[in-house]
Amino acid sequence: MAKLKPWEVDDELWAVIEPLLPRRPRRVRHPGRKRLDDRLALQGILFVLHTGIAWEHLPQELGYGSGMTCWRRLDEWNRAGVWQRLHEILLDRLRSADVLDLSRAAVDSSQIRALKGGRKTGPSPVDRGRAGSKHHLITDAGGIPLAVILTGANRNDVTQLLPLLHAIPKIRGKRGRPRQRPDAVLADRGYDHDKYRRLVRALQIRPLIARRGTPHGSGLGRQRWVVEQTFALLHAFRRLRIRWEARADIHEAFLKLACALICWRRLTSFC
Repeated sequence: MAKLKPWEVDDELWAVIEPLLPRRPRRVRHPGRKRLDDRLALQGILFVLHTGIAWEHLPQELGYGSGMTCWRRLDEWNRAGVWQRLHEILLDRLRSADVLDLSRAAVDSSQIRALKGGRKTGPSPVDRGRAGSKHHLITDAGGIPLAVILTGANRNDVTQLLPLLHAIPKIRGKRGRPRQRPDAVLADRGYDHDKYRRLVRALQIRPLIARRGTPHGSGLGRQRWVVEQTFALLHAFRRLRIRWEARADIHEAFLKLACALICWRRLTSFC
């Protein structure tokens, strides 16, 4: 059997996604053109996510419909909360399989250029003040993405520490109460602020944050590198290396979908 392309959806993944998609019954009178098959539209979205190609250049010979059709489907499903729900379901399954490790979490951020501007952009301090955005990410101890936030490039990292912790969904998969908080959170010197240490402790989470002015080699890097590895996985999706979308919610939809795909890969590699 030929190996599937990265944007081709296998039956197992489709069985997880299909029940989450909103149903749109076809009108009896004046039904119009038949709606493109959802699975094909999803593969068109994944083709753009993986390759970074412009929507209007989506090859018609692939059979995934037009780029505008796939864009509308991405927007529709994002508004319906499909990508967030998919991510939560896969986190539940990872916890059920004893793959998720919430003994600690790691946070970091990454700058990207925003060529079309839009909401959640700002002058980038590392790109001569050009418009840019920032991905803020929190992972478990093994690098599984728990939540991701989009802000302007000029937003200070530490301001997103609490929003990231609050963005972690309630993760089920085992008997008893769902888990939503890691035992500890690891961060670099960009998060060094005693006020935020107190706020993190108030959530019953132990802050392990490197202090400015102290020599390197504290040992946090041996555990915190997993978040940098996950950023490499996220930016392997070429559409996330540069923000091409003027609409912030469309870029956030790609981010959530990419996090879900990383979770799916981890799940299938262990199960």
